[in-house]
Amino acid sequence: MSRALSVRGVAKRFGELQALRDVSFDTHAGEVVAVVGPNGAGKTTLLSIIAGTQRPSAGTVVGPPAAHGPGGGIGWVPQQPALYSKLSVAENLRLFARLERVAQPEAAVRRMLAQSGLAERAADRLERLSGGNRQRVNVAIGLIADPPVLALDEPSASLDPRQRERLWEFICARSGSGTSVVFSTHTLGEAQQFADRVIVLDRGELLFDGSPQAFMQRVDVRAPSVDGSLEHALVSFLEQLGR
Repeated sequence: MSRALSVRGVAKRFGELQALRDVSFDTHAGEVVAVVGPNGAGKTTLLSIIAGTQRPSAGTVVGPPAAHGPGGGIGWVPQQPALYSKLSVAENLRLFARLERVAQPEAAVRRMLAQSGLAERAADRLERLSGGNRQRVNVAIGLIADPPVLALDEPSASLDPRQRERLWEFICARSGSGTSVVFSTHTLGEAQQFADRVIVLDRGELLFDGSPQAFMQRVDVRAPSVDGSLEHALVSFLEQLGR
């Protein structure tokens, strides 16, 4: 597989707080990578550095060139969407396509309406959409410039099970077409179900990088407290390390 993203020795300090410490990993085309860990582990900081909205204190992030237009090759979907509630779905997409300087903005809008399954809601204002549909618009905006890499911070937070399922259908369709996806989540079932790899962070340190199956093998899955659950395995893993 071709490498889509390279993170090397990334560190981030906020005054006396060391939020990230020497984090390194690669992602490949079509790969889905989950970044997991407890609160304060550094997940959002890492995702925002990958997206380019924060600068690392040390280290480098090398992403791919943009597929279309002159913008960067990493799409960014923050946990708090920057959408315009008084604009329609299509108007939001059109606005961000122009901000991203996409070469053919109208074609990009049509493509994202079709891929997100929101073509029938194109004329609806954002304020009238459900939380799940607004989040699909949020992801579509991150993909409007057709980036080879997509970074998402807690993409399914606050969604109900059906909304979460439809969102992941959208994301997995993109990874199936070659987009590399890196996402953070507190819902470990998502990582277990959808991720090819999990990256475990705690206190800014990368403690594990491998498949969900390999992670489960690192933990005594026979223990009653684990019971085949990645969430329980993570708790047990951190306890074993004295964290």
